[in-house]
Amino acid sequence: MKVLIIGGVAGGASTAARLRRLDETAEIIMLERGSYISFANCGLPYYIGDVIKKKEDLVLQTPESFKERFNVDVRILSEATAIDPNAKIVTVKDWRSGDTYQESYDKLVLSPGAEPVRPALGAAESQRIFTLRNIPDTYKIKDFITMNEPKSAIVIGGGYIGLEMAENLSHAGLFVTLLQRSNQVLRNTLDFDMACDVHNELYAKGVDLNFNQTIKSYAEENDQVIVTTESDQFTADMLLISVGVSPESTLAKNCGVNVNERGYIVTNDRMETNVADIYALGDAVEVTHFVTGEKAAIPLAGPANKQGRIVADNICGIDSHYEGTQGTSVLKCFSLTIAATGLTESQAKKAGIDYIASVTYSEDHAAYYPNAAKMGIKLLFAPADGKILGAQIVGKEGVDKRCDVIATAIRGGMTVYDLTKLELCYAPPFSSAKDPINMAGFVAENILSGKVDIYHWDEIPQLDQTKVTMLDVMTPKEYQKGHIPGAINIPVDELRKRIGELDKSKPVYVNCAIGLRGYIACRILTQNGFTCKDLSGGYKLYKSIEANL
Repeated sequence: MKVLIIGGVAGGASTAARLRRLDETAEIIMLERGSYISFANCGLPYYIGDVIKKKEDLVLQTPESFKERFNVDVRILSEATAIDPNAKIVTVKDWRSGDTYQESYDKLVLSPGAEPVRPALGAAESQRIFTLRNIPDTYKIKDFITMNEPKSAIVIGGGYIGLEMAENLSHAGLFVTLLQRSNQVLRNTLDFDMACDVHNELYAKGVDLNFNQTIKSYAEENDQVIVTTESDQFTADMLLISVGVSPESTLAKNCGVNVNERGYIVTNDRMETNVADIYALGDAVEVTHFVTGEKAAIPLAGPANKQGRIVADNICGIDSHYEGTQGTSVLKCFSLTIAATGLTESQAKKAGIDYIASVTYSEDHAAYYPNAAKMGIKLLFAPADGKILGAQIVGKEGVDKRCDVIATAIRGGMTVYDLTKLELCYAPPFSSAKDPINMAGFVAENILSGKVDIYHWDEIPQLDQTKVTMLDVMTPKEYQKGHIPGAINIPVDELRKRIGELDKSKPVYVNCAIGLRGYIACRILTQNGFTCKDLSGGYKLYKSIEANL
């Protein structure tokens, strides 16, 4: 059996390695258009920021090491230019010699990836304008910084790469301006309320963050880059464009492989295309969202590697199926860690899925152990049965492991009730006896069981304070530092003896710092005949959002 793999990074390399482990006799050829295979895409920004010091640390395998370990014929600088599926032949351009040749196959694997979108708005050949996809891009940016010593940079786009580059360019000593088209960063990962903590971190670290910026043009002029938006103009010594990716699926489409309206390659759950003996995987393929069951494009390294394993299995006769992508991701942004899995509110609404959202804050480890910091967990779950639909977590330490727990729970079809029962690792440096995951489950369970009703930050402007009572149950000292306008202050520990100060005919909208004391207050009030709601996420979340309005 002869297997030809087009693309030698995450998905292609995983396919090749798995194939060899399953079939020692197969002839495996891997074609890579670029100069490197199996490199650490996600580590590229950190080399620019000098966090990763050595170039060689970005390269996980070389053609020589891959050949030695897996006996795979790796051909770099070799671009597949055409596929004849009837003859089972691929035309290849060897960029070192300039020659073109043909290579036959029994099975063909497409792992072309996705390329950065670069809007045609000017300055196409400028040496000061960059995108970041591969190692040559990385070296180009790093060399420019080293040789030209720029003082400032503009980053267009607040997705993963945009934020990582904003951080690492800052680490490299540049003043960074970040331009975002919408009103928040990470709009495919976080809801606005959870993104506000990220905004505040960027502001605190000196990033000039600008929202609602639609780019009209960019140009190089007098050794600077000028970016013109519909409302403003920005100038810097260099520009990084990070506004998303598009699938490199032209080769597939030209040989009759089906692609969707956005250009993503269509496969079944065995990663087979509509053309016999041609498989596809990675960032260029359409996937099924694990939670919604709808088709989606979710370019992540983890799914690409898993798909590579599935392709290899099926080529070798093992019936293996890809069950969907749930979008589990994690990102470092200065001192914050941001993680998410499953659905956001906007995605749930778009899919027509009914949900409840709650926000909790818990210390990342025991509060009495030094350097404890609060992490915010936003949990989405089904009103009918408590099935977990998604989570977003923002904090410092331990965010990734909490998100992994919820990602596993989603994959297992678990509910918020199950979160209350999980027995998770506990020692003071790492967690509390009631882990933040348990706490998120407790709050969700209380909501579903009717022990507490909640309201959200965006409901506050619509409340008629002549018809409701806004009650702040923090301490007087906390209240003086900041509170929701119009809220009266009765500390929770004084509530029972001062309950007569409240009008029972009015619904009481309670808030505290993070929601815990508000819950206690609501239990007191509800059992004394009041109608009561607790502010999800408390004043901490409200204050974070208020700074962004």
